[in-house]
Amino acid sequence: MTNPVYLALDFPRLETAEAVARKVKDHIGGLKLGLEFFCAHGHHGVHEIAKIGLPLFLDLKLHDIPNTVAGAMQSIHVLEPAIVTVHASGGRAMMEDAKAAAGEHCKVVAVTLLTSLDDGDMAATGIGGTPHDQVMRLADLAHAAGLDGIVCSGHEVGAVHAQWKDGYFVVPGLRLPEGTLGDQKRAVTPRAARDAGASVLVVGRPISRAEDPVAAARAIEATL
Repeated sequence: MTNPVYLALDFPRLETAEAVARKVKDHIGGLKLGLEFFCAHGHHGVHEIAKIGLPLFLDLKLHDIPNTVAGAMQSIHVLEPAIVTVHASGGRAMMEDAKAAAGEHCKVVAVTLLTSLDDGDMAATGIGGTPHDQVMRLADLAHAAGLDGIVCSGHEVGAVHAQWKDGYFVVPGLRLPEGTLGDQKRAVTPRAARDAGASVLVVGRPISRAEDPVAAARAIEATL
């Protein structure tokens, strides 16, 4: 079975990201490069990380008019990402164009609701209902748009998986039972998310900021 853990490499220094990734590469299934990494290192940084030999998840959360998002997707073909994110709130047409413009072997998944947001944050931005309601609405929209799956918290992945059996579900914001939540408000353990139907488990600080990243990665791997 392929290891579902993708390590988030959001470091300001490329050398640090490379060093951590090489240390733990035998105990993870892929590498996630987010906005912080991409803005700091661009295509060059992605090419360097690709040399490690693991699948790459470009977590760019594209969100713009359909034509612009399609152009952005085309511009990253050369990087050969395994997964790219767009924002589901960009609408069906944007998601359809993003999928049409993606590389043949690239999964396009839609971010539903950031794991740093809760009911109060939603109300402050004018979104009614609960986080669960919003995730389910946007999951239906992403499915209708032909995307491969969505990004959601471990709290919602089970319900989404029940409705979208062949979907590809990315769950971030994961923490070990003894770990701190940091800025995550809707976090679960990697095992709980996997059991609920997660395809990819995104883990960042519990591994990357650990005193011993290898031991931390092995500990998570052992729970799966």
